[in-house]
Amino acid sequence: MKLKNKVAIVTGGGRDIGREVSIKLAKEGAKVVINYFGNEEKAKETLDLIQAFGGEATLVYADVTKPEDIEKIVQTAADKYGNEINILVNVAGGLVARKTTEEMEEEFWDYVLNLNLKSVFLAVKNTLPYMPHGGAIVNFTSLAGRDGGGPGASAYATSKGALMTYTRSLAKELGPKGIRVNGVAPGMIATTFHDTFTKPEARQNTANATPLRREGQASEVADLVAYLVSEESSFVSGTNVDINGGLSFS
Repeated sequence: MKLKNKVAIVTGGGRDIGREVSIKLAKEGAKVVINYFGNEEKAKETLDLIQAFGGEATLVYADVTKPEDIEKIVQTAADKYGNEINILVNVAGGLVARKTTEEMEEEFWDYVLNLNLKSVFLAVKNTLPYMPHGGAIVNFTSLAGRDGGGPGASAYATSKGALMTYTRSLAKELGPKGIRVNGVAPGMIATTFHDTFTKPEARQNTANATPLRREGQASEVADLVAYLVSEESSFVSGTNVDINGGLSFS
């Protein structure tokens, strides 16, 4: 197990990609603090799945747009598993709704950027005092951050593009401390995100246009995350790794 005795925080870790990341890290030996917000039932299912194979994990309900809630996540990890947090994976985020600029209220713009960008800043800032040399951070960006996203996704795409830049900046800032920072930029992955926001015909068209001729699976994204937080990627930092079946290249 390549993450044995490591302590990991996964924001948005209760379902879909976050669930698979939490499970994968736990299978590799990490003690995982799983943040959830919207669906307690799914988060408890994730915890049960981890405990079923003897993994160790803890659930923390928190709204990542609130500084005090981010502090609660980090403090829970420090209190339960000791004063060292080795891994931070920022999965939490979302499109929220599709709105054009004409339709969009200022409050909506602020909320989407807070959810996808400011939340990562807060999570990193609060975790750093506990992160030792050899620590690793993975931020979830998006293909939308590269290509501007689909209809009505300008706020989401902007936040993810900015997160790509923040990831590069953090890699430079934290590298001298021995902390690596990378981004993961998924394309069309079969999750409730696309169940909610993408029409079935659009999903099929995207799958057909993908060289591998299918959508990705959340477990495949989790495998990439596990690599990026392990010593196997010890000289990889500042990247935003595309995982989209060859649909788009950085």
